[in-house]
Amino acid sequence: MIYRPNRLLDVALRIDSNDVLNEGIVAQPSDSGVAADIKRALTMLKAEAYDEATASFDYPRVRASETYRALRECTARLNDFDLTALITREGQLAFWINLYNALILDAVISFDVRDSVTKDLGFFRRAAYRIGGMRFSADDIEHGILRGNRHHPLFPFPQFAHDDPRLAFSIQPIEARIHAALNCASRSCPPIVVYDAEHINAQLDLAMRAFVNGAVEVDSTNAIIRVSQIFRWYADDFGGREGTLNWIERHFNDEPLCGWLKTNCQKIRVAYLRYDWGLNG
Repeated sequence: MIYRPNRLLDVALRIDSNDVLNEGIVAQPSDSGVAADIKRALTMLKAEAYDEATASFDYPRVRASETYRALRECTARLNDFDLTALITREGQLAFWINLYNALILDAVISFDVRDSVTKDLGFFRRAAYRIGGMRFSADDIEHGILRGNRHHPLFPFPQFAHDDPRLAFSIQPIEARIHAALNCASRSCPPIVVYDAEHINAQLDLAMRAFVNGAVEVDSTNAIIRVSQIFRWYADDFGGREGTLNWIERHFNDEPLCGWLKTNCQKIRVAYLRYDWGLNG
């Protein structure tokens, strides 16, 4: 079942609930699992076409890559994937984060995005794979699965209805560090990292630290801290204003400024940096 407000939104955006990016592709047999193969393909694509210095993909190179073709063949196997096989929280987080980042990369190429994913208002709902017989869009993965079925920042309703079978795979409690791991193909997004279950907590800690130090500006003279819009859009995930400042204080590398944040928490004004939705290509 698709929650009625979500269905109405899909109709307004002219999104066909049957359209997925991994249909009509011939899946190739593999001795390893689909999750491992997608992780491997994403790792290879990052090595081939990702510029760490600018956190950007060479999308034309990806499009022509044999590794991208292999990734597409991997996604064809998702339709038969048994999601109940993901039995640990660490395995679930690694699988869904990697899959989200692979889906966005795939959608940018499949939809021929040139300037920004925001040029298509339905991009994150149109970008979707069929997994275990069910359709999961990028929004479904982010808000329904990884955010524990919380609502999209722009809408007041949860991603999944109470009787939606996909709700069974929602990860509880919420893991706020995912916001430092999901890449939406935009310049202000966190960089691409490929995650594995065995090391995901350490990886997410590093990602959060890198994100905070790359997207926070402190003006101690005027008692202003400027942070990524992600902290505004997902304020509840981080525990509101005080929680956001605590997250920043715990992950900021500048020890004197961390002390200043802790001492002046009550009088600091939080402002938000402009989010650059330009394509990271």
